[in-house]
Amino acid sequence: MFRKFSAIAFIAGSIAAFSSSAQAADGMITVESPHDVATTVDKLVAVLESKGMNVFARINHAEGAKNAGLELRPTELVVFGNPKVGTPLMLCSQSIAIDLPQKMLAWQDEDGNVHLGYNDPMHLKGRHKTEGCDEVLGKVTGALANFAKAATAP
Repeated sequence: MFRKFSAIAFIAGSIAAFSSSAQAADGMITVESPHDVATTVDKLVAVLESKGMNVFARINHAEGAKNAGLELRPTELVVFGNPKVGTPLMLCSQSIAIDLPQKMLAWQDEDGNVHLGYNDPMHLKGRHKTEGCDEVLGKVTGALANFAKAATAP
């Protein structure tokens, strides 16, 4: 059902996502989860599918690390979207397509806490100098917050 990615894709994604904690936090909204990573992601996928989102991939970075002979705390990425929402954003600013489809990352930190993070749409607005899409960006902001809330609810 979900694509498997090679160790090279895993390493490239890990470097981009975790090269600097300051960079990773810039423009990212994070919610703490009372669940383990797998449960958080299972709940996230269920809510996304129930809301008509296309779930394109579920990438288990810890599994990729293990397959490469490395260790990584539980870390999973979900890639999802809906062309009815993404396309209008791209019409306002085509370069925003580099940040679409949407992604949410669940990870366990060094203290054992689980977090669910995603790109702040308002940060993407500034990054891509997006004009004329405030209504769509507002809806995306609300939807992402609701997805995160549902996935991290006790």
